[in-house]
Amino acid sequence: MSKIKGIYAAGMSILNDDLSLNIEKTISHSEKIIKQGCHGVAIFGSTGQAQLIPVIEKISLLNKLSLSNFKKNFLIGTGMNSLGETINFMKISLSLGFKKFLIMPPAYYIYDDAEVIRFYSKIVEALPNSEIVLYNFEKLCGYKFSLDCIKKLVKRFPDQIVGVKDSTYNLFEKLELENFSILPGSELKLLKGLELGCSGIITATCNVTAHLSRKVYDDFFSNSEQSSNKKLCEVRSAFDNYNLISGLHTFYSQESKIYENILPPLRLLSESEKKNLMNMLKDLNFNIKSLMAA
Repeated sequence: MSKIKGIYAAGMSILNDDLSLNIEKTISHSEKIIKQGCHGVAIFGSTGQAQLIPVIEKISLLNKLSLSNFKKNFLIGTGMNSLGETINFMKISLSLGFKKFLIMPPAYYIYDDAEVIRFYSKIVEALPNSEIVLYNFEKLCGYKFSLDCIKKLVKRFPDQIVGVKDSTYNLFEKLELENFSILPGSELKLLKGLELGCSGIITATCNVTAHLSRKVYDDFFSNSEQSSNKKLCEVRSAFDNYNLISGLHTFYSQESKIYENILPPLRLLSESEKKNLMNMLKDLNFNIKSLMAA
């Protein structure tokens, strides 16, 4: 087991005009942001519209992704409520050489720590060779991990429960576990998290901030002056005014119209929202042309 650390983007899914998954462009987008500075990409997280993409399309992408030169840099999200489908999808992923997963508890139902422990226990018992990053995002699934729940899971499955993506931010300042990855879900938490001993970040906006985020990360570990953190946080804050998926697809649509394709009920930013976002980014001297040159 190797600790998951560094700058990870929650990867975007690129869709065709008929809203089917464009496998080649989704993979090339992820490889591009790795080249721009990300240590890795989480495929099929919430930013990748995972809950809305058919399982058969996800499997087709995994088959092609297994041939990527960056194969070891990918963390596979499941994006499913069904325990059985989650396990089956993970079995296929494992057969293709992927063993690191990002898994959120199921949405819709109301439950507590004991039920969450049982959910993950069933997965680990079925797939003991998997390594799981817990996905803590109460806003999306309705459940918020407690410190006690995570400690119990890690104690029970130290080789399988290897980290947490903390997008609710109730954990990263308090959780202390040996050889366990703690990855906040925002660039706004990157520097503070590193100072507290966190492992890095997994965020949606690393699709556009890969270079800046990596600079902050590298400067921290080289004890260099933090010359990029202010701009990094300002860019993230601009996107935080809107739904991140909408904002990212709208931003990238300046490069290619294929990014305008997005699965309902998600949508692009309205014209007024787009104008406001682009003006905020312009004031920060941050645009699609400079990003493509990074």
